[in-house]
Amino acid sequence: MNIKKILWGLVLFPIFTIIMVFGNKYVIDVCISIIAIMCLHEFYKAFRKKAKPIEWVGYIMAVLIAFIHVIPSNLSLMTIGIIIPVSILILFVRVIISNLKLNVVDVAITFFGICYIVMFLLFAPIIRENIENGNILIWYVFLGSWGTDVFAYFVGANLGKHKFTKVSPNKTIEGCIGGIIGAIIMLLGYTVACNNLWGMNISYLYVILISVVISVISQIGDLAASSIKRYCEIKDYSNLIPGHGGMLDRIDSVIFVLPFAYFLLRLI
Repeated sequence: MNIKKILWGLVLFPIFTIIMVFGNKYVIDVCISIIAIMCLHEFYKAFRKKAKPIEWVGYIMAVLIAFIHVIPSNLSLMTIGIIIPVSILILFVRVIISNLKLNVVDVAITFFGICYIVMFLLFAPIIRENIENGNILIWYVFLGSWGTDVFAYFVGANLGKHKFTKVSPNKTIEGCIGGIIGAIIMLLGYTVACNNLWGMNISYLYVILISVVISVISQIGDLAASSIKRYCEIKDYSNLIPGHGGMLDRIDSVIFVLPFAYFLLRLI
């Protein structure tokens, strides 16, 4: 059992909770922007042996998250769509003026980082600000993802016997199932609080359904990050958080869940 991982989790979670609960949209958007920049830095650093990412383009796109609240809510999704062609345009202009010192692989990795990190993280402020009760519903993403992670870790460590995939050799089928059960428990408990404390009327049956979906996507996100690290031949993206690795190691599953959660939570 990784005691250091548990202790740092107990320290970081309250800090994150305070920011999300008491921070206004400006503070939260800036914090998400900073997190995006940190994740991009770790992501591009991982690929430096394989390519030459055009990092400054990704960082500029990440900074834009801090200003998402300036854009009218009905144009938020359109903003994400605009980022795609603008990013590709800038990246290929950079390739052209480099006289082929940069190539399409560098563009692809840079753009993948923008899609995977920046555009996915943009859904956090969009959920919080553009969905009714979004400041409450956003916790379904965090609790579902982290509940999956915690339960999968403990069940896998204590009961895991059947290996799941070579992408992440430590993961077991028992751990994956435990993660799903953990997400259901966490989100049903949170739904009880939502319905009784804030007068909401959220269907418990629907919560079980989205718990399973969120947990499965969360685990796919974790495995996706592992596949990238295996390709780049690294264990963690960085050693920023003792016991957890880098910022991207800590939130890889949350990032993957956010865009899917946006559409699931709109139905609540």
